[in-house]
Amino acid sequence: MTKKITTLLLLALLATSCKEEKKDLKPFSSSDVIAIKTADVGSMALASNISASGLVSTENETTYSFKIGGVVSGIFVEEGQFFRKGQLLATLDETEIRSGLNQSDLNVQKYERDYKRATNLYKDSVYTLEQVQNTKTGLDIARRQKDAVAFNVRYSKIYATADGFVSKKAANKGEIVGPGSPVLIINETSNNNNYVLKVGLTDTEWASVKTGQKAVVTLDGYPDKTFDAFVFRKSQTADMALGSFQVELKLILNNSKPALGMFGKAEIKTDQSENFITVPYNSLIEADGNNAFVFVVQNNKVKKRPITIARFEKDKVYVSGGLHKEDKIVISNSAYLNEQSTIKIIN
Repeated sequence: MTKKITTLLLLALLATSCKEEKKDLKPFSSSDVIAIKTADVGSMALASNISASGLVSTENETTYSFKIGGVVSGIFVEEGQFFRKGQLLATLDETEIRSGLNQSDLNVQKYERDYKRATNLYKDSVYTLEQVQNTKTGLDIARRQKDAVAFNVRYSKIYATADGFVSKKAANKGEIVGPGSPVLIINETSNNNNYVLKVGLTDTEWASVKTGQKAVVTLDGYPDKTFDAFVFRKSQTADMALGSFQVELKLILNNSKPALGMFGKAEIKTDQSENFITVPYNSLIEADGNNAFVFVVQNNKVKKRPITIARFEKDKVYVSGGLHKEDKIVISNSAYLNEQSTIKIIN
């Protein structure tokens, strides 16, 4: 009987001990005063960068064509091939062209003879002054016709007007082309400095961007590189299809040669700045993406306040909404707080 009583007493003591141990494990009860540290929110002005994306192109895209029609006798470049300024790119068959030039030359010679004879006859009082003048006019017309044919002969060949590459070949050897028909579509790349990234901006962004402003560009074809750039041109009309305003960023590529149409992203550095409220990173609770909560001290109580995060930087968080400059936020023991907690500020 004594052993049973002893056993029951030991069990009761063990149960009491366990209850006290569990009570010690609880860090704070609802009636506990929770010590907290607070901090004033800060503010900082940050440069307002513009993020944009677009496609690689070149500063100048040109369509080469012949001034006159004819049969293509040769095209000496292929699509994607680079060429130098002054290089011969394509020619027309000159059989018909040279024949026309010879014909115009013979016509000039005929009118020169006619004018010389008319002048002599005028001296002998056989021709009138009007007849001599008409013959001289015929000679002048023949000479101008010869000049026009010679001009067309020069433009029966296509020479590169600048360094570049062929983006599209629109005709081939043996084809008959008309005057002005596209033969080669080229993009200029003088000294590799003519590459641009064409991006679309909203009207507000377009208004805040100025020619010459710097930018940093990343291209999908070069994932491990960043390229310096600057705002080169601003379109003065909106792209109706895209509903945006086009801005061209000239790329500083050094030795890289991206393909046309390569996708790129840009961060344009503007002159404008935006004021943000800043809070320590350890003041955040329940952060999810750009949304989070902090505890704000009001009348010796804490109030859970939703905030919008603009960006993170090391141990600092830039807040774009939800806080005011006069707020005091909790920076310690936030995990144990609720809006009914009794607090003690120990700053």
